[in-house]
Amino acid sequence: MKLSVRPPRTPSRLSDSIHHQLNLYALAASAAGVSVLALSHPADAEIVYTKTHKLIGLNRHYRLDLNHDKVTDFTLNNSTWCTDDGMACSQWAVVSAVPGNQVAGYMNSGFWLLASALRMGERIGGNRHFQEGGVMLGAPTWGPDWGQWYKTGNRYLGLKFEIKGKIHFGWARVSAAGKYKSVEMTLTGYAYETIANKPIIAGETKGPDVITLRPEATTGTLGRLALGQPGLEQIGKRNSEGRLLP
Repeated sequence: MKLSVRPPRTPSRLSDSIHHQLNLYALAASAAGVSVLALSHPADAEIVYTKTHKLIGLNRHYRLDLNHDKVTDFTLNNSTWCTDDGMACSQWAVVSAVPGNQVAGYMNSGFWLLASALRMGERIGGNRHFQEGGVMLGAPTWGPDWGQWYKTGNRYLGLKFEIKGKIHFGWARVSAAGKYKSVEMTLTGYAYETIANKPIIAGETKGPDVITLRPEATTGTLGRLALGQPGLEQIGKRNSEGRLLP
């Protein structure tokens, strides 16, 4: 019987921290009695999806690290602004990119950079327009709310960023809603394509080529093993009384 051979492909390597984390997680899960067959194989992965739930309240921000290399790729800002006399104020839900990275968006007729509120299933990459950032929702005291996130619920940011000098595409699922002084942003997941220059589909979270990470599940010994070297260093540390840290 002849074995079928998959055609070769040349995916970009996962960041060293992610690759190490997944290998250690598989070992730890096996030791804990979890079937390693239930885990995705990093060598076959193309998309890394991270489940999360981060609420970004008034005058807060969140630094988004898409590929978990401990480097900020984008920042979600929820801030307020007022004129000097305090007569006009507004609250802004904004996404900004670090130099070299970009966000899918456009410039409106008022010369504002806006971030596109993509729907699930839209393609991110190729000829789509990207820019350094944009307003998702503007909530002024003196007029109607505006921006593509206005009354939309969950939508997707289209993200373009660099890993070791190569372009990769990703997405972040965000909701932004509320009036002035009550706007809340909630990040509920994000993903990126590990193959350089390959487009990604907004909201794609399942399939044979998807790895799902849950960063909130990083407490306890199993979680620390999944974190790689920093977690291993934590295991075995003792407090001032000589007891092992939890």
